[in-house]
Amino acid sequence: MIAWGGYHTNYGYFADGARYDPATNRWTPLNSSGAPTARSNHTAIWDGTEMIVFGGYDGSNYLGDGGRYDPATDSWTALATTNAPAPRSNHSAVWTGTEMIV
Repeated sequence: MIAWGGYHTNYGYFADGARYDPATNRWTPLNSSGAPTARSNHTAIWDGTEMIVFGGYDGSNYLGDGGRYDPATDSWTALATTNAPAPRSNHSAVWTGTEMIV
């Protein structure tokens, strides 16, 4: 399981996360270099290899960007923003097997 981003009333918006391994019952922090900016109410899907994060809200703005996290390399790649959906939060996203649909 991979958890990333979110909001807490005492700490604000998060741009971090962790991976959980049930075999070892351990959490490992994600590399935050290149991660999307802090946000909550975004979507995250699993494409079979990577977690893809899109949209959300940062306390001031609705967001129309995101990133792809590869747990094999513990690295982030920014999503292209050309022709991306308009900035949004509290939306839905699904993986079709070849594409993320927002």
